[in-house]
Order: sequence, then structure tokens, then C-alpha cells
Amino acid sequence: MAEAISDANVVAVLRPFVRACGPMLDALRESDPFGLQARARREEDELAGVEPGLKDKLLNGLTSVKVPGTAAWAGMTGYQRSSWWMNRVGRFTALVTSIPGLGGALADRLPVQDTLGAASQGLLLCALAGEYGVTDVGARVRLIAWVLFERDIDPELAAGRHAQHDEAAEETETAKLTEELAEAERKHGKATLKACAGTLWRLGRALLGITEELEKRPRGRLFHRALGLLPVVGAAGDYLGERSGLRVVWKRGHEWLTTHPA
Repeated sequence: MAEAISDANVVAVLRPFVRACGPMLDALRESDPFGLQARARREEDELAGVEPGLKDKLLNGLTSVKVPGTAAWAGMTGYQRSSWWMNRVGRFTALVTSIPGLGGALADRLPVQDTLGAASQGLLLCALAGEYGVTDVGARVRLIAWVLFERDIDPELAAGRHAQHDEAAEETETAKLTEELAEAERKHGKATLKACAGTLWRLGRALLGITEELEKRPRGRLFHRALGLLPVVGAAGDYLGERSGLRVVWKRGHEWLTTHPA
């Protein structure tokens, strides 16, 4: 029988994971990834000679889209923004997670599905935490451990204030996980879609150290799992299952965050 995974083991894996989630979420939330703010500034210059009323309507239409980097986004409540993360980002990560399902039962015997699925769920939880103003790494570690693994981690342990904590090793692992994002920033001045996808894969691999715990994470219903065992169409079952699991994670994340305010 394999040795039980301790809370300290979970924390050692989750702390660099949480720290690596930050740069990717920051790129989406704060850097105007859709270019709407920059476009609005260009449009304002180009519309210098347009009648003021029409000009205002055009600019308001451009910045009223509810995505990160717009005025409409800034005016949304934390709950509304967290809903956006669930429906938009959640849909993307669930689709990425479902790709291994093309192999049917063979792929399900490998940890790919669980690692990518857990990485997607952890990323969503970090996004939710940010919208609630919870930025502390230890608090996010406790959030993920509670929602995904049903563990109530001691705050001091989650904060890294214990004898076994290796700050240097944590820094090194975080740098490895965010290597593609940093490279994209150097080359393109921003995080690219390819870099984000590669980072999601790295985040999944980082969770292999607690593979047994990943089996506890919320997932789809029995119907989704049965469909996921079939070749080719298994991708559809895995996709629906991951979407179902993300909804459970989203709900449980709200429960924890409302009882553990920043």
C-alpha cells in the first residue's frame, strides 16, 4: 500500500502551483488581453472630428464589452466576474482537458486527465480568489485543498511557516512552471495563447506528486464517465464531465471564500 500523502506534501506541491497561476491570471485580467482599451484610445484619436454624441456612443459600445481590461469589467461585482471566469475560461480549460479522452479507456488509465483537470480547476479557484480579494498564497492553497481534496489545511502550514518549507526550492519550481510565460513576455511583450496552454500543461504535471489526491477532485456524473470510456466520442464525455466538475468547483469555491474573507 502506498504511503498516505500528508498535508505537508500537498502544501509543498500547491504553493508553487498557486504562485505560477498568478502570472497567467494577471495576464488575462490586467493586461488588456483583447486589446479593447488600446483600441478605444486609438478610436478616440481617429474620431476627433466626429460629432460628440456619436463619438461617445461608438466608444461606449467598444468599452462596454464585459471582458478583462474594459471599463465594463471594472464595474462588475466580484460574483459577476467570477461567473465570467467560469463560463469563458472554464469552457476553454474544459475543452483542453477533454482532448486526452480521444484515446478512450486507454487515456483514462493514465494520469493525464486528472492532472490537466485538476490544474484547470485550481486555476479557476485562483481566479475566483482574486475576484474576492484573496491574494495570499497560503489562503489560496487552503482553498484548493478544501475544494478539490476535502482537506482542511492548517493556516500556518499553508503559509510555509514550518521546518520542512524550502523557499529556494519553491522559487525554482515556480520559475520552471512560468518559464513559457516569461519567454513570451520577453519576445512578444505579453503572454501568448501558446504560452498559456503550455503553462496549463506544466501546471498539470506539477500535480503528479499528489496523484492519489487528484482522484478526489469534483468530476462529472456516472454518465459522463461511461461515455468517456468510448474511443473518439469519449472526448465529448470527458468535456461534459469536466464542465460539470468545474461547476461544482465554482460553487464550493464561493462557499469557502464567503466564509474566509480576505
